[in-house]
Amino acid sequence: MAELDVEVVAHDHAVWSGAATAIRGRTTDGDMGILPGHTPVLALLDSGELVIEPVEGAPVRAQVNGGFFSVDSDRVTIVADDAQLVSD
Repeated sequence: MAELDVEVVAHDHAVWSGAATAIRGRTTDGDMGILPGHTPVLALLDSGELVIEPVEGAPVRAQVNGGFFSVDSDRVTIVADDAQLVSD
């Protein structure tokens, strides 16, 4: 099964990194879902919830505020102005 190599960072700390099967987040153009094999994209991140479906384990949720979302060759980099993991 194909997977994404994901890294989520805020301006002053690392938030989450690892392998995932899918990511959902909000950009300034609307909600975006990313699966392995996605076309390269660079988008502005909007405030909202980011949901990461890791290869193993429960979904990871983070509240993000601004920044950008980059996808290229199954590597996803999310650099947020501010981001915090949300516990259920």
